[in-house]
Amino acid sequence: MSQASKLTLAGTSLLALGTVVFVHFQQQFEKDAMHQGVVRDMEQQRVKKERQLDFDMQRELEAEYRKGQTVKDSVADLEQPKRFQGRYH
Repeated sequence: MSQASKLTLAGTSLLALGTVVFVHFQQQFEKDAMHQGVVRDMEQQRVKKERQLDFDMQRELEAEYRKGQTVKDSVADLEQPKRFQGRYH
């Protein structure tokens, strides 16, 4: 085998090995990125559920407070003008 053919074989073998290693690491990187997306989505769903539960609890509390309160219509009070009660009429 000639020197040139040995160098060509070694070069192509190294190139093939380098390509395989590169593709392997690229696949690992993509797999990790996809997993991080799943983790992020699960966290967002957890936060959304927590906020919804908090909102529902606040709504129930508001309904409970409204049962015990009487609300006066302040618009009717504003429509009737008040007379000046001072000394200088």
